[in-house]
Amino acid sequence: MDPSTVVPAQALPASQLCRGCDASSFAFETTAELEPLVVVIGQERAVDALRFGIGIQRSGYHIFAHGPVGSGKTTTIRQFLAREAARRDAPRDWCYVYNFEEPHRPRAVRLPAGGGSELRQTMNQLIDELLVALPTTLENEATIARRKRLLGDFERRSQENFEQVKQAAAQAGVALLQGPDGVGVAPLAEDGTAMKHETFDALPDADKMRIREQLEAAQGLLDAAARSERVIQREATEAIVAFDRSVAAQEVSIRLVELRERYAALPFVLTYFDAVERDVQDHLDFFGPAGDEDEDAQNSAAHQGDPLAAARARRRTDPRLRRYSVNVIVDHSQDQTAPVITERYPTLANLVGRMDHEQRMGALVTDFTLIKPGALHRANDGFLVIDAEDLLNQPNSWDALKRALRHEEIRLEVPGSEHSTQTTITLDPEPIALHCKVVLIGSTRLFFGLHALDSDVPELFKVGAEFAASMPRTADNEALYARFIGTVARNEQLLPFEAGAVARIVEHSSRLSEDTQRLSTYFMDITDLLREADYWAHQAKRVVVRCVDVDEAIGARVRRSDLSRQRMLEAFDRDIMLLDVRGSAIGQVNGLTVLTRGDFSFGMPSRITARVRLGAGDVVAIEREVDLSGPFHSKGVLILQGFLSGRYVPNAELPIAASLTFEQSYSAVEGDSASSPELYALLSCLAELPIKQSLAVTGSVNQAGEIQAIGGVNDKIEGFFDVCRQQGLSGDQGVLIPASNVQHLMLRRDVVEAVDAGRFHIYPVSHVDQGIALLTGVEAGQPGSDGRFPTGSVNGRVQARLERMAEQRRRNTIGEPSA
Repeated sequence: MDPSTVVPAQALPASQLCRGCDASSFAFETTAELEPLVVVIGQERAVDALRFGIGIQRSGYHIFAHGPVGSGKTTTIRQFLAREAARRDAPRDWCYVYNFEEPHRPRAVRLPAGGGSELRQTMNQLIDELLVALPTTLENEATIARRKRLLGDFERRSQENFEQVKQAAAQAGVALLQGPDGVGVAPLAEDGTAMKHETFDALPDADKMRIREQLEAAQGLLDAAARSERVIQREATEAIVAFDRSVAAQEVSIRLVELRERYAALPFVLTYFDAVERDVQDHLDFFGPAGDEDEDAQNSAAHQGDPLAAARARRRTDPRLRRYSVNVIVDHSQDQTAPVITERYPTLANLVGRMDHEQRMGALVTDFTLIKPGALHRANDGFLVIDAEDLLNQPNSWDALKRALRHEEIRLEVPGSEHSTQTTITLDPEPIALHCKVVLIGSTRLFFGLHALDSDVPELFKVGAEFAASMPRTADNEALYARFIGTVARNEQLLPFEAGAVARIVEHSSRLSEDTQRLSTYFMDITDLLREADYWAHQAKRVVVRCVDVDEAIGARVRRSDLSRQRMLEAFDRDIMLLDVRGSAIGQVNGLTVLTRGDFSFGMPSRITARVRLGAGDVVAIEREVDLSGPFHSKGVLILQGFLSGRYVPNAELPIAASLTFEQSYSAVEGDSASSPELYALLSCLAELPIKQSLAVTGSVNQAGEIQAIGGVNDKIEGFFDVCRQQGLSGDQGVLIPASNVQHLMLRRDVVEAVDAGRFHIYPVSHVDQGIALLTGVEAGQPGSDGRFPTGSVNGRVQARLERMAEQRRRNTIGEPSA
């Protein structure tokens, strides 16, 4: 702004301090008449992003929905995902089965929806039947007779083998003796019995030598016969095993014929049946008579004469039979649509699944039946919603999710197993193919922080759906707001809201957004307000919620939270906190700040003082010197130094040393909204003109002297108003605000009424000259063609003072005496 165009600041009329909502503009008496709202309002950009992210079926196009808490992210996402899921059929089931070739690596099986539980039931029934049929078949009279006949052949061969050795030994004069350690050899005596040691010892040496040679030969025959016997026994065992396998194979095959027909369209299941058939034949001992460990589980069923019930009990308790189970980890038998899963506690196990273990013989053991699914398994071929902050707070979960999305597979991960002090038997299950759309929900700050620091985020979460904190305040949107209120009231069984109550809520929504042209999309906060207004309407025994009930709800919120504000007002009233709202003072101005306690914010005036002396051009913020100043506040102070130099002594060094401070401030100061009151305090010092203490100031300033918009303008005005009202409104009190903040004014009714009655004033200012003229009552003064400001004006007095100080500093530097 060109300072030559600056016009005096004029107080705002009451009509500009709050944009009301006319209840007569609504075409209804109560919200009960309105159609339910089925669309999300105020989030068109986010909705378009969600629609795109859900629709595109490409790798990496997962969604990160971000925006303010309470802006409807979760509700919107649930609505979208529910509609999309309803258009899709239920996905297939996932199971794990035993891998007979690599037992440590269970096989993952994908089956049609409901097929997992069906296959599990099929296998259970098959094993139950075999537990009954195989022992019966293998031990019936016909099978035993056939087995005996088969063994008889081998027994005859064994006997013939022994007789041949016996005869050969007898011809050689050697007897075969059966002892406890087996068959041995001894020389024959003349009577055909084994020769005694005494007789052998009495023989001539030549006879002894001959007999020893005979014994060695006989022993050789005996060893050869023993080898033949082992071959015969091995062949007998193999023949019996083969016989039992053939008998069992018939029982298994008969039962698998129908199953193979049923699962003919699933080649992997047919391959699995083949493996089961071979394994049953290889482990017939699993299906033999029940051992002691099985008897207790079977007794009740067996005593009732129900062999299948006994078999079921045995199957459940015999760990060897688990290998024939089917572990259905995702069962969609009861589902009609695609899954929408919200994981509220995204630990690693809850995300990618886990393997449970059992204690056996001092070791932790597991098997494929102890594999448990995670959220990714349940959401497969559907949608998974996770709070991003919760995810990042869980060890290993974020990295595991990224690996799953990058490789499009779910792999079980067991963290920390390498550090365990116990011997643990674990598995490496086959990974499961992942086709799932993941939606993360978080703050905008978190999204952009991850986007900048983690290169995987732009690769995997290509769709950012940003939810806005506000939406335009148009007639159409006000009507949609009314329908939103009606929908919440209907869904939560609240009383209907009158048009006047709706209008009051619309006004409050603009107040929340701090903008007359916008409505808040913090729907969580609005919904809470609806519930509370309904409560007060019930307390008043009304059948509809009226405007007064909304006001009561808003007022009750403030009363529950404003203890700090009341303590502050008390401190001002008792002169514990020093603040003048009357009179004038040089180098002293009332600044305005906003304090936040939880979800409650309020304005607090604060005395700002300045002191100026001869120096080297430094403008020092005392808060900055003691580390109580944030970077934005420090920046604002440095801007003041640039403004003073450029405007008043552009060709020389600023000859002052100035200090600024917030009096009685004991916490950090942040933001640049105090830069204009700090400048006014400096100008007051330099011009030696007092500032009216009946006025408070907020607004930032740039190096050209233009007043810039700030935040929290309503709270700041109301904070000073409360102090003035407490000490008595004099009619000349008010607040200077940036002119660009006028569009943000949604002030309390009591403030508007005071302004309308002329007891309080709001002044919009665009340039520092407007503000200093209003604060001092002296014309600011505009520079002439020679750059000189009028004598007696505020700027003229500042310029003259700086020139005198510059001359004094020059004289001090060269050692000349002062004038």
